[in-house]
Amino acid sequence: MAKQEPRKVRAPDVCPVCGEDVPPNALACPECGADHESGWKESTYDGLDLPDDDFDYDEFVQQEFGSSIKPTAIKLRWWITAIILIILFTAIYLYCGR
Repeated sequence: MAKQEPRKVRAPDVCPVCGEDVPPNALACPECGADHESGWKESTYDGLDLPDDDFDYDEFVQQEFGSSIKPTAIKLRWWITAIILIILFTAIYLYCGR
């Protein structure tokens, strides 16, 4: 009985996992380490998993977080607290400086 030689798997030109160029006859992607066993099987990937050209960021945020991005503003009580602390530390500095 003749031994069957393992079928040589051809590496893709571009890694379907990370998108980096794969050198000819490489056994794995030099960037992410994907190989025929772990990820670049033709039946598994048809290309990178990138968003479509009509990707809408605001719609994505709405779907992921349930509401639009709220602007952050410092409330009035924090401004008053900061001013009081500045006055307090200034008075302590001037009093202890004598």
